[in-house]
Amino acid sequence: MEEAVMRPVTLIRNEEISPRVHLISWRREDDFLPGQVVKLALGEGETPRIYSLCSGNREEEMAVLFNVREEGSLTPRMAALRPGDRLYVSAPYGTFLGDEAPAWWIASGTGIAPFYSMFRSGLGSHHLLVHGVRYLNQFYFGEELQREMGSRYVRCCSREGDGEVFQGRLTAWLQQQASFPSGTRYYLCGNPLMVVEARDILIAGGVPWGDIVAEIYF
Repeated sequence: MEEAVMRPVTLIRNEEISPRVHLISWRREDDFLPGQVVKLALGEGETPRIYSLCSGNREEEMAVLFNVREEGSLTPRMAALRPGDRLYVSAPYGTFLGDEAPAWWIASGTGIAPFYSMFRSGLGSHHLLVHGVRYLNQFYFGEELQREMGSRYVRCCSREGDGEVFQGRLTAWLQQQASFPSGTRYYLCGNPLMVVEARDILIAGGVPWGDIVAEIYF
C-alpha cells in the first residue's frame, strides 16, 4: 500500500463537545464521499492515525471527532490545538460508503462520526440510526439528530437513563427486535466487541453476510 501524502492545513476550530471528546475542523480542500476517512498527524514524518470524517461533503469545513486517550501519542496533543495551529492531513479515502438506499446505521461511541457525515450529506431519509453509549452526555449531535430523524433515531444508554432512551447496550436493543427488514444494508461502526456482537445478532436474525458492512474503531 502506498504511503499517504500528508499536507499541512490550518485548524479552524477545536470544540470539546463532551468531556474528553473533541470535534476539530479545517477548511475543506477535497471532495469526499460520506463515510470516508483521513489520516492525521501533527508533524512531518510522524506516524499518522486514521479518523472518519464527521462533516457533510458539501460543507466548507472538514471535521473529525475523537476521544482523548491519555496513553495516546496523538489525541492529547490534538486536544490542545488552537485555531491557527497546523495539522497534517491526507486526502480522503475508504470504502465504508453511504448512499440513499435503505440502511440501518449502528454505532457505538465516536463511531457515530461517519454516520453523522452521511446524515449531513443528505443521506438520512431512508435510514435508521442506532447509537449506543455509556452516559447520556455521549449522544453527540443528539438534539439535531432527534429533531431531524425523529423515531428513526434510536438512543441506547448502558449506564444511565432518562425515561426516553433505551436503557441498555445497543446489542440488547438489537436482540429485542422481532425481525430485521430485508433489502436493507446494515452498517456497523464502533469498538470491535460491539461490531462482532452486533454482526452475530444480525446474522442469527437472517441478515445475509453481504448486507453487513463494518468499520472498527480502536
